[in-house]
Amino acid sequence: MSDPSASTLSPMLSPREREVLSHIADGLTYDQTARRLGISVHTVSTYLRRIRAKHPAPTLAHLVRLQLAQNSG
Repeated sequence: MSDPSASTLSPMLSPREREVLSHIADGLTYDQTARRLGISVHTVSTYLRRIRAKHPAPTLAHLVRLQLAQNSG
């Protein structure tokens, strides 16, 4: 398996998935993200589960780190 840190997230993720991950990367909780986007906490969890299914990152923290790197690069 290739190194997940070497790949990018954007091409794999839908705009909404990127939006959810961006809010989590900004430090918002699932509840805060849900309220900001006008969706349920369950829906936030579903988006994050789909993101993890699309990307082989071992943890959510790893995905957040990738998102932050993309935002700064």
